[in-house]
Amino acid sequence: MKKETLSSPEKIKVEPATTRTDTPQTEVGSVFVSNYPPYSFWSEDNITEVQQTLQQTSSAQDNLGLYLHIPFCRKRCKFCYFRVYTDKNSHEIERYLDLLSKEVELYADMPAIAERDLHFIYFGGGTPSFISSKFLKNLVTRVTAAMPWDKALEVAFECEPGTLTQSKLETIREVGVTRLSIGVESLNDAVLRENGRAHVTKEIYRIMPWVHQLEFDQVNIDLIAGMVGEVRQTWEETVQKAIELNPDSITIYQMELPFNTVYSKQILDKDGTSLYVADWQTKREWHEYAIEQLTGAGFEVSSAYTMVKKDRPNQFIYRDALWHSSDMIGAGVASFSHLNGIHFQNQTHWKGYLDSLEAGRLPLNRAFKISAEEKMTREMILQLKLGQIEVGYFRKKFGVDILEKFAQPYRKLQKEGLLNFNKDSVTLTVQGLLRVDQLLPEFYAEKYQNARYT
Repeated sequence: MKKETLSSPEKIKVEPATTRTDTPQTEVGSVFVSNYPPYSFWSEDNITEVQQTLQQTSSAQDNLGLYLHIPFCRKRCKFCYFRVYTDKNSHEIERYLDLLSKEVELYADMPAIAERDLHFIYFGGGTPSFISSKFLKNLVTRVTAAMPWDKALEVAFECEPGTLTQSKLETIREVGVTRLSIGVESLNDAVLRENGRAHVTKEIYRIMPWVHQLEFDQVNIDLIAGMVGEVRQTWEETVQKAIELNPDSITIYQMELPFNTVYSKQILDKDGTSLYVADWQTKREWHEYAIEQLTGAGFEVSSAYTMVKKDRPNQFIYRDALWHSSDMIGAGVASFSHLNGIHFQNQTHWKGYLDSLEAGRLPLNRAFKISAEEKMTREMILQLKLGQIEVGYFRKKFGVDILEKFAQPYRKLQKEGLLNFNKDSVTLTVQGLLRVDQLLPEFYAEKYQNARYT
């Protein structure tokens, strides 16, 4: 089977994820920027370096986290680009979870991982709440036996409302989850159905009393501005209803069109000629409306995407760890890891991932060794998503004055009214926050500009 690897990325005409285009329409290829340099520069040729790094005892100066990919869903959303499966039966799911546990056990014995405490754990998907309580308990028992998480500051868990029952929520709380993130996306049934979501609004209202009763340390709900079929009125209603759900934080994403989504394929195949995706200006206006309404309801900005309730304890250990280059082992099909300056990804297909583990091998697929300058740039652009970065942090950690290093793009963006800076900090304006992912290519090294992102 052909591997999803681009060892020599080809330049394409316009790559929205690595080019500052400022086009009004939502382009196929637009993505949430999660890493730098682009994934397309990762190569299977670098896997040997991963194996060597794993055999070296770590100084453990960086915090260590564990990501567990649960790739199962009831349906595939039409805007989803993650590695997910909707056709696996109970036996196949049990086999996957068994080998996922085995992967964690293999890592736990590696010198680079052994004896290190976990700082955070993140159950992502897919839909972690799709699996049964029995399977979840068995998974946690094996994983914690290999990598105890009793000292972790956060155990985060993604949910889809329709997969939750009161007893399953109790199990999720029982296994140690502290942060529950619920994929609400919209509170309009017509919009949910059009975009391929498996749940409907009555399921959201059914579960929220149970969620609050269990007193998770933090409850987050996700919304998406600009879903297909959304109009201004339905978006405003969704925002108001989301506030009434009384979460600790609300994360708002603007609808994007990565290459491998159902919607993107329809557009590229000319089957979606009548498909209307809200333009960027519309999505930014809706997002700004949400920020204004949430601010009035007692929330404040935590990042370009997330608003948090002022009077409640809120922490984003997983997010902040990733944006500050903490080590993380990603277990599961297609999962991403970074360890001691090496970024790497697992096998991206079901058979290849499972076959490797059944043979007793880590399911490594491709890797990239990041330079000190690339690491500094990566942290700068990702932390810029917080809305403000401190100049002194980069001077202390990297010995670099970012005001000199990035003087040209900072001045350019300042003239456009998108950020401000002084000798101590760089701060995005509201308009900068609303388009932060489109701004980041301004800081990319030339060889990474206009290259395929994934």
